Amino acid sequence: MDGNNRWAKVRRLPGLAGHKAGVESVRRLIEGCMRQGVGHLTLFAFSSENWQRPPLEVKGLMELFMLALKREARKLLKNDIRLRIIGDRSRFSEALQEKIAEVEALTAGCTRMQLNIAANYGGRWDIARAASRIAQDCRDGRLDPDAVDETLFGDYMSLSDQPSPDLCIRTAGDHRISNFLLWQMAYTEFYFADCYWPDFGEQELADAIRDYCGRQRRFGKTSEQIEAGGSA
Repeated sequence: MDGNNRWAKVRRLPGLAGHKAGVESVRRLIEGCMRQGVGHLTLFAFSSENWQRPPLEVKGLMELFMLALKREARKLLKNDIRLRIIGDRSRFSEALQEKIAEVEALTAGCTRMQLNIAANYGGRWDIARAASRIAQDCRDGRLDPDAVDETLFGDYMSLSDQPSPDLCIRTAGDHRISNFLLWQMAYTEFYFADCYWPDFGEQELADAIRDYCGRQRRFGKTSEQIEAGGSA
């Protein structure tokens, strides 16, 4: 969800105003995804590298995160949306960690949509954590090292109980993955939108989904195999 700061700069507003506008775009996106029948949505809200931003901006983002959790918890429950936060929570304040746990528990029984928020998340962190957990289980005798393969390794990753992402949308014209879901997006389709995130609305979402639906996903097979009825 890129471009909040640039959106604000163009309008000669403080950067935090862009992030607040970005929250409104999140609401629109969730509503649009629900209308489109999307069952799983993951938003990259704050990367492990974002701590390098100016302290006042980081402070404002943490406050905005807390405010959004407080304001949206009941709406998530009402709309049958389950929330999960992925990433290293240990760097967040105790109050924020408690609020995250509270909203996750509140929405644990929701089934209409799974909403994942990646916060203090990095794809390399995710892979390294999985490797560390596997090593610990091998050392403790709970796992045979010879049993470690791609499938088992994936079971130790974030979102292991959810489908691999079909589509990744990135706004603001940047064309890179930026350490997001590196393991999970091995075969994900990418869509790049030039607009800043606060300007991304339901029409832009529809354009992205329409573009995705026009692609052929081969997963290593040939076009002829897919067209002949091979499983995609």
